Amino acid sequence: MEVTHGNYVGIDVAKDRLDVVLRPTGEYLGTTNDERGIRAVVLHLRKQEEEIALVVLEATGGLEQPAAAALALAGVPVAIVNPRQVRDFAKAVGRLAKTDRIDAAVLAHFAEAIRPEARPLANEQARELAAVLLRRRQLLAMITAEGNRVRTAPKTVGKRIEAHLRWLRKELTRANEDLARTVRESPVWREKDDLLRSVPGVGPTLSATLLAELPELEHLDRRQLAALLVGVAPLNRDSGTLRGIRTVWGGRSGVRTTLYMATLSATRHNPAIREFYGRLCAKGKPKKVALTACMRKLLTILGAVLRNRTPWDAEHLTQETT
Repeated sequence: MEVTHGNYVGIDVAKDRLDVVLRPTGEYLGTTNDERGIRAVVLHLRKQEEEIALVVLEATGGLEQPAAAALALAGVPVAIVNPRQVRDFAKAVGRLAKTDRIDAAVLAHFAEAIRPEARPLANEQARELAAVLLRRRQLLAMITAEGNRVRTAPKTVGKRIEAHLRWLRKELTRANEDLARTVRESPVWREKDDLLRSVPGVGPTLSATLLAELPELEHLDRRQLAALLVGVAPLNRDSGTLRGIRTVWGGRSGVRTTLYMATLSATRHNPAIREFYGRLCAKGKPKKVALTACMRKLLTILGAVLRNRTPWDAEHLTQETT
């Protein structure tokens, strides 16, 4: 049963420090972001007279995971939220000053006012997959950067950059192998991976990204997925008589980037996406707008594939996702 009373807790996470604020009491605790400090936070929260309704932490590139995992194991409801949502909330309530303690108080206020859904944390295997995906993205970014540098570098420097590029490409190959191994070692993920990759245009990278970073895929409807999780829904920017251009923002950037690349492939190789894309372009939609709509449609199809536990069926899925 959801707790609607009690203390709401915000934890601001830094590399070496945790700042904790309880609401409505305003009680504060500052400690180190290590095993000892995390244990102190867990004990402190479990000793509260009032039940803990929710703890909110921002996603900070993995720094938040040890504290969040310890709290979840202790039975404390935890939600990890998008930092942008919290910044927008802080502006809305007029909290413009910024310190670690103030940030923790804003997170506690956000927890009480917005009450994001507490979700179980990924298990160790899911965290490993997420780490491999992150490393793969880093390698791709470094390969792109070094590739740009080598074009204008003097000959002597260019040789060293080329050597570095060869090493980076070998590391990327290893990362791809690790990605495949991690997915195939889990019977549940192996089944889902087979289902996802039955859809034309979906390869191992998108499948692994969705398994690790979008576990809600099969449980939420298409509007929730597009707007809240992936950030491919056009959002209004209207005020009074002013009608702004609909723009896409927010969501999980890693998922969105990988989904974009897969959709480019799907517009050529997936009959349902290819037909949908062509129809939108024929109506005069800009190609970028049409492609974004195709991203939403592909995501909806993938959710239906997992939900129904049936491989790709163009006719059936087109009817269900229209």
